[in-house]
Amino acid sequence: MAIGWMTVLKLVPWGDVIKNAPQIADGAKKLWDTVGRKPLAAEGASPPGSDLVVVPAHRDVVASLQSRLDEAEASITQLHEQMQASSVLIKALAEQNAELIQRVEINRVRSWWIAGLLAAFSAIAGLNLAVTLSGNG
Repeated sequence: MAIGWMTVLKLVPWGDVIKNAPQIADGAKKLWDTVGRKPLAAEGASPPGSDLVVVPAHRDVVASLQSRLDEAEASITQLHEQMQASSVLIKALAEQNAELIQRVEINRVRSWWIAGLLAAFSAIAGLNLAVTLSGNG
């Protein structure tokens, strides 16, 4: 059986969410700063040990290892690009979450004010009605 959205929203500890929203946004910014600063390996830079003299009998082994190393470097570069894209997304989502939480808090406060005003106006209307009825009777 599906749970209604209102039930799910009532189960969320909004006080904790509101309290932790700035910390989440700061964490996402720190993640972005950390990932954004890390440079990729210099393109065209010679790998360590590339100046070694290779014995002709081992050229196939060295070529195989060099091929595997090139594939690993390409994979690392691709993963680094994905990590940067993910951190950009996380940062944007954290900022949107913080803004959403701020708006929810503003609406919560406004709702309490409106409820208070409605209660006050209801009390005034009730008093007016009581005075009107007692004056006629």
